[in-house]
Amino acid sequence: MPRVVVIGSINMDLVVRAERLPRPGETIHGDEFHTIPGGKGANQVVAAARLGAQTHLVGRVGDDGFGRQLRQALEDNGVDCSRVVTDREHPSGVAMIVVQASGENSIVVAGGANGAVSPRDVEASRAVIQAAEVVLLQLEIPLETVTTAMTIARAAGVRTILDAGPACALPEEVLRAPTLLSPNLVEAEALLGRPVSGGLEAARELVARGVAACVVKSGARGCAWATPQASAEIAAAMVEVVDTTAAGDAFTAALGVGLAEGQSLAAAAAWANFAGALAVTRLGAQPSMPTRAELEQFISCGS
Repeated sequence: MPRVVVIGSINMDLVVRAERLPRPGETIHGDEFHTIPGGKGANQVVAAARLGAQTHLVGRVGDDGFGRQLRQALEDNGVDCSRVVTDREHPSGVAMIVVQASGENSIVVAGGANGAVSPRDVEASRAVIQAAEVVLLQLEIPLETVTTAMTIARAAGVRTILDAGPACALPEEVLRAPTLLSPNLVEAEALLGRPVSGGLEAARELVARGVAACVVKSGARGCAWATPQASAEIAAAMVEVVDTTAAGDAFTAALGVGLAEGQSLAAAAAWANFAGALAVTRLGAQPSMPTRAELEQFISCGS
């Protein structure tokens, strides 16, 4: 069983479905409201667990009702939460999400306890990190915490995957630190500081700037991967889109599990592409993360 450690955010998603997103200053009527466990770190660790990995999560929740619900949801999915700190000084993170009829969304995050995930939390989890095959990281926690985790993992020969979201510019040394960089197309443009024609161009340019390997998620356009030796695009599976929330997290988790199991980068990216596609067919973040059986059936049926 592959061992995957995720260091990242844990949020409660407050989700409203509406026909469309409101314009600035406009009030519109929503159709449904849901309270759903989310957060990029939590989504990825749940997805990895459902795909068959032995999982540990390093993060923080508040000492509040949301925090207790979030921890329970993680444990119900088989995630080891012994490194999840209950923070008595900060509330649990929340995300306000509007999902429009097309499935596209708009998200505002109030990080709460996620902003207090510290290098000390990572140091306390050193043994777990060193024993992993893959460590997954994102940017909803402090950057110094992310870099500390990459340093510990690299020293132990553990592969690291940095999901470069939310979109922001990063120092060159941070870009070059992970074993694999995995932004979406918007995030890739933020990293490059300019628009690009597509994922393949972005992946190739990031590798040319010193990134060891890169996989760019491009939603309905699929994904693209690049190393110094090779690169390719992978078309998306055709599905009916319900909600795109956390599709990138399903992709990143599947990418990590595939690599931890010994798949090539090309094979893992193709597998992850199917995981992301399957995730958009369901509402919500963690509820949309596919199990291994669901993913294998989806692939065998030709999506």
